Amino acid sequence: MPQLVNIVKIAIQMPGALPQLIQLDQKKPLSAVMKEVCDGWNLPGPENYALQYADGVQTYITELNRLDIKNGYILRLTKAPGRCAEDLFRGIQSSDSGVRCDSLKELASVSTDVTFAQEFISRDGHLVLVKIVEESSESNVIMTHTLTAFMELMDHGIVSWENLSSTFIKKIAGYVNAKPTDASIQQSLDILESMVLSSFGLFLQVKQEVTMERLIAHLQVTNQQIQTKAMALLMALLQTAGESDRQEIFAFMNKKNLRQYIYKNIIHSSGSLQDEMAHYLYVLQSLTLNHLENRMMAPMDFYNQDQRDVLHYLRQLAFESESESSLSNERRRSLCAKEFKKLGFSNNSNPGQDLVRTPPGLLALDTMYYFAKRYPDAYSRFVLENSSREDKHECPFARSSIQLTLILCEILRIGEAPSETGSDYHPIFFNQDRLLEELFCVCIQLLNKTWKEMRATQEDFDKVMQVVREQITRTLSSKPTSLELFKNKVNALNYSEILKLRQTERLHQEETLLRPCWELKERLKPELLELIRQQRLNRLCQGTMFRKISSRRRQDKRWFCRLSPNHKMLHYGDVDDDVDNLAIETLQEKIPVADIKGLLTGKDCPHMKEHKGKQNKEVLDLAFSITYDVEEYSLNFIAPSRTDFCLWTDGLSVLLGREMSSESMHSELEILLSMEKLRLLDLENVPIPDSAPLVPKPPSNFNFCYDFS
Repeated sequence: MPQLVNIVKIAIQMPGALPQLIQLDQKKPLSAVMKEVCDGWNLPGPENYALQYADGVQTYITELNRLDIKNGYILRLTKAPGRCAEDLFRGIQSSDSGVRCDSLKELASVSTDVTFAQEFISRDGHLVLVKIVEESSESNVIMTHTLTAFMELMDHGIVSWENLSSTFIKKIAGYVNAKPTDASIQQSLDILESMVLSSFGLFLQVKQEVTMERLIAHLQVTNQQIQTKAMALLMALLQTAGESDRQEIFAFMNKKNLRQYIYKNIIHSSGSLQDEMAHYLYVLQSLTLNHLENRMMAPMDFYNQDQRDVLHYLRQLAFESESESSLSNERRRSLCAKEFKKLGFSNNSNPGQDLVRTPPGLLALDTMYYFAKRYPDAYSRFVLENSSREDKHECPFARSSIQLTLILCEILRIGEAPSETGSDYHPIFFNQDRLLEELFCVCIQLLNKTWKEMRATQEDFDKVMQVVREQITRTLSSKPTSLELFKNKVNALNYSEILKLRQTERLHQEETLLRPCWELKERLKPELLELIRQQRLNRLCQGTMFRKISSRRRQDKRWFCRLSPNHKMLHYGDVDDDVDNLAIETLQEKIPVADIKGLLTGKDCPHMKEHKGKQNKEVLDLAFSITYDVEEYSLNFIAPSRTDFCLWTDGLSVLLGREMSSESMHSELEILLSMEKLRLLDLENVPIPDSAPLVPKPPSNFNFCYDFS
């Protein structure tokens, strides 16, 4: 007889009693189910009890989440959330410090459950925690439990952060301003980060109370967790600040040489860099480089004397012409136009027109001026070398500089808001002041070198810029740690190396078009696709650590998901530690593969629709969801990387009996197919033995050897 859809078979435990095996009717009210369970153990007052998951995250079962219960789940009978909240509410106000400490420790643990949190907050329990902090009469251990419980309660978004008193904020800031050995610092940093991200008014209060000197000092401790939380608060302050406040914070950071400290003691520390810290380094890099956005989007102002003076400085430094004061106006204009043309401006009579386009706008003028001022000999050599050529092979300095500045802005993503999940930072940024300008100085000379290697003319300008972009992108992708290392690598990747790479790609493309190759590949495809399918399923069986991105942009919540070895169940659950592999037994939640109805990606995912307008393209590219049972239930993912996204979406597609479609699959298939081209060797009329031929015996003598001595 087929099992009814609304019936699930579960076990319920209670300490000191034999478990009950019941068939839970999901259509029956939960209160009726509780009465039956309590009657089974002869317990009075079923309203005083509730059900929780026995393993993993011990969430209370409610009418809202009861449909998550699946066959084989183990629940336990426990105190109802209201009764538990009442007991802890009295316990944290006990006159006995031991009872207070135990109650606060338990409160910090159970406050992760939203049902309990609602009950506790409805009794104004959070205000009792606020009072404990404001009075500051407890020990460090009790205070640590208090702050942890408060943070967990506030994380549910039931109470607004703006309801907190200035006294409370001052006390929390006081813990941050204390010595790094204080046990409450980590929780205090966490609370302040949430305050700053919640409103601009709280940002102003926190900025006023927290000493930047102490906050920077917390980045210089050896405790990685405190380092990460301090960096999180610093990034929250920078992201919430207005322009003037942000400039003030950056000025203080520069005064303390924070970037150099990060480079030496965090990026190059003995331990591995955690993903969350990598994210904050990426945010710091983005916010710092985005200071150039105003100049990048500002066009040339023809009436601004300072900007016109810079243009004439570039011209005069390059050509050092005779005194212009003795020349007539018409003669002076003619001379200037001629020299601006040699300098590489398209509009030589009014060179400012070349700088009207945004981006790069005035940023191109800034980079040219920086190069001319800092490296005058290299600047003069570039301009004079090309202005004296008459064979149409001259490289236009100004036009090249404007386009190169635009390329660097695009590569460094200047003007783009930092992604909530991004972690692609450049170590060279933390080791080099004025990174954009210094990269420009290296790359403009590289451009001139590449121009000569390509024997380019003006018609080849776009081709040269494409090569230069490729040289810069490939070099930065290798994560050089210093400007000198970048310079050496990018110059080693000359035009001939780029040609070799392109030729390899072209030969590969041509090979795929040849009919014998095409026929062989078509014959091999099924076998290789099956190999990729098995690899994807094996990867799902190993499992992956995923992150929960909340509205506060915190990244310290993790959960793990893996496929069972028999490919019939997806097991998942929240975890505290960043581990590569978790045993299936430790993961409480599970979804039968047979119940999965669909796979959604990108903007079609439910968790992307909920935050419509707030997610950037990078997050959308990593998001995917599976729907199960009925369409409104889904398990939502944000992959750690694009590679993990491809592996999981391919693996889930295989489980659903669909074709794999990721770019990673196509790339791997092409690699495997190209490895098989040896099968196309011309072996016509050459018999291939089934076994290796025997090695012949050595000759009876070696008289055929000639002695040259």
